[in-house]
Amino acid sequence: MSTACMLTEIRAEIDRLDREIVALIGRREELVRRAGRLKADADAVRAPDRVEQVIGKVRALAGESGADADVVEATYRAMIAAFIDLELRVRPEE
Repeated sequence: MSTACMLTEIRAEIDRLDREIVALIGRREELVRRAGRLKADADAVRAPDRVEQVIGKVRALAGESGADADVVEATYRAMIAAFIDLELRVRPEE
């Protein structure tokens, strides 16, 4: 099999995974929106202790699955920051 064919197959698999990942992010967003409406204030939304708890958890999961923990952490930090922004937008006015 040629390198070009192999690359095409790899890219197709990445596209399939992206579809799954986006669907999972959508499910996570639903929960984030619900949680954002329940939090008392913007400090509760930002919750730095909770962020670090999540980061610790996903780094451990990365180790269990063979993923690069630094890549997983960077991905989650970006995702968490985006979801914090979302939560702040959907919260009822104080």
